[in-house]
Amino acid sequence: MNASRPLALALLVVLGACREEAAPPPPVRPVLSVVATVQSTETLGPFVGMIEPRYKTDLGFRVFGRMVARFVDVGSVLKKGEEIAALDPAVQALGVRSAEASLANAEAQFANAQGEEARLKDLVQRNIIPQAQYDLSRRNFETSQANLTRARAALRKANDALAYTRLDADFDGVVTAKYAEPGQVLTAGQKVITLARPEVREAVIAVPDRIAERLSHPNDFAITVDLDRVVSFKAAGIRAIDPIADPNTRTRNVYITLDDPPTSFRLGITVSVSFARPVPPHVDLPATAILEKDGKSFVWLVDPAKSTVSLRAVTVGKREGDDITVTSGISAGERIVIAGAHSLAEGQPVKVPQ
Repeated sequence: MNASRPLALALLVVLGACREEAAPPPPVRPVLSVVATVQSTETLGPFVGMIEPRYKTDLGFRVFGRMVARFVDVGSVLKKGEEIAALDPAVQALGVRSAEASLANAEAQFANAQGEEARLKDLVQRNIIPQAQYDLSRRNFETSQANLTRARAALRKANDALAYTRLDADFDGVVTAKYAEPGQVLTAGQKVITLARPEVREAVIAVPDRIAERLSHPNDFAITVDLDRVVSFKAAGIRAIDPIADPNTRTRNVYITLDDPPTSFRLGITVSVSFARPVPPHVDLPATAILEKDGKSFVWLVDPAKSTVSLRAVTVGKREGDDITVTSGISAGERIVIAGAHSLAEGQPVKVPQ
């Protein structure tokens, strides 16, 4: 029995070694990855906007009244002086008649005072009447003359008020908005329509506040305005950027000058605008792809032939939120692991999901 015991122990050792050799290999780990693309151009957008007129005016009546007619609608093309709308002129017409009556009264008083002043002037020169009597007639003449001037001005003002009951186009243009309907009682200056000059158009887009700051030097960017896949052209430049962001959307309007745009770029058409400029070659990656170790930055490269990963040192440029820019260490076409960088090991087998 003592001789069989060492033999049994030897058999157990051999069986244990067989078990170790027969142990299954570790499972291949699936990883998320991307193929590196070298970017040599920075592109912002596309941003959606509209074609709008650079020059437009809100038109309204200069006097209070009830609007009895509006002769135009959105899209109407107007010539300078063409009638747009009209108010009920009854009140202003009464004002004109009252002013005419006041003027007739002032003219009669002036004629009487002028005749009396001329008659008394001759008498005072011949010492027939006292100087005080002539001085009184002279003051009456000057007062009537001032009243006549005032009455004439009042009539002109009343005629202007009557003319203001008709709203006319100040220039050739197209109606882009309407704000009042016939029957409404309008205050002086209340908007009735918006009249725009269609010959000078521009693209207006809303961009996030941080991007608006990058566009503050418009000469750095080439601007492309697209209506569809067929119609597109280069814009002349950025005319202006709103200085303050909208409190609700946190965006700022960018006004882009259109240099002789195609006829298809009509007012109100939706367009997309892209900004591009050349930049040093780089690779954009999510921040989760970077492994920080010993004060250096690394990424995991996938070897497509061996289906393993290896560590590669890289140079990281700028960081914006969850994105980073790699300026060196990666070539175009290499596959980079973008998740789980801290849980991989050198030479570890991986699987890239299709």
